[in-house]
Amino acid sequence: MVGSAIVRRLKKHSYNNILTKTHVELDLTNQKDTLDLFLKEKPDYVFIAAAKVGGIQENIKYPADLLHINLMINSNIIQAAYNIGVKKLLVLGSSCIYPVNAKQPIKENELLNGKPEKTNEGYAIGKIAAIELSKLYRRQYNAPFISCMPTNIYGINDNFNLNASHVIPAMIRKFYKAKVAGCKEVTLWGDGSPLREFLYVDDLAEACIFLMDQYDDDEAINIGSGEEISINELANIIKKVVGYEGNLIFDITKPNGNPRKLLDSSKIHNLGWRHQVSLQNGIEKTYNWFLQNIK
Repeated sequence: MVGSAIVRRLKKHSYNNILTKTHVELDLTNQKDTLDLFLKEKPDYVFIAAAKVGGIQENIKYPADLLHINLMINSNIIQAAYNIGVKKLLVLGSSCIYPVNAKQPIKENELLNGKPEKTNEGYAIGKIAAIELSKLYRRQYNAPFISCMPTNIYGINDNFNLNASHVIPAMIRKFYKAKVAGCKEVTLWGDGSPLREFLYVDDLAEACIFLMDQYDDDEAINIGSGEEISINELANIIKKVVGYEGNLIFDITKPNGNPRKLLDSSKIHNLGWRHQVSLQNGIEKTYNWFLQNIK
């Protein structure tokens, strides 16, 4: 999702010499294959959008896989980028790397002040390692590496698999299936109270390109909308967009995850970047893409 959005936005900015590889074409967990690609193609700018991701169910079930695979992907790319002397590299982290009890809104200096949320620790530690590794390459070798922490991302090309998807695509599929089947109710995990911040994927892509041009610091920088919404309110927006008319049931025996997660994005805002796509508009765009491509 994020990689394809970065490619779309790069093309919009008239960048055409873009190198991409599918999972089938290149296994980024293979150190030799990754280095061979870099030695052959010699990219100038690298966006690390590749990652093994999952929703709350996969995070709980496969924490070791999420940690191991993300460690391999990021360490292989960072080392290869250093070996060939790229002009700049951007590591994309995740807001889930912050401590579960971080002060809200979350500033960048909260990183490593505590443990991440338990249900997400495998993925989170993998992302933390990538950010710290890029920082240490910069410190030791003066490598031109930067990193960012995006908030919760959604949009076209998202993963709508109910066992692996995040909250917005999961709700879209659930409500769509219930609508088609004529189900009278849909059950959602938790009590609906957690507060979350969301950013449309093309806004994130624009932020990444912006940072390549405007940011040069060893500290990771937050990317968010600065707006938050409860899961209950979010569910009702998606329900309306999908056109589902049944009841919502919140299963309080299931985990909520973090009670609140809002990034302090004042740093990037002060540099001049702001999101452009509203949550309502972004959900409508995502649902329309879902109808045309998934269902």
